Amino acid sequence: MQLAYNNNEATPMSEMAIVNTFTKLIFGEATYSARELSIIDGFRAVDVDVLRDSHEEMGEYLRNLGVREMIQLVSRLHRHLAQTGGTHSKRRGVERPASANDAPGLERNHPPR
Repeated sequence: MQLAYNNNEATPMSEMAIVNTFTKLIFGEATYSARELSIIDGFRAVDVDVLRDSHEEMGEYLRNLGVREMIQLVSRLHRHLAQTGGTHSKRRGVERPASANDAPGLERNHPPR
């Protein structure tokens, strides 16, 4: 059985911690702990549909998911966080490159002027 949300930063992220964070997003909470922000960053990493979304937009996205989709998302995010240790060196979706030239590996969609 999964334990309820544990705010101990040293323990692995549980599926319950993910669900609790998603619930806060859905209900539009204004403040998030460092652990919750790490879960949100992981969410951005596993679902490109929310990569650049605000917390409010992420909550709307989650509200529109079906039960099966939500369960699959929680499982995918849980695996991702377990593989990465729940940490991300950069807060993806927050620190954005100014242009495609600044982001390694991104190609231009149009020829240079």
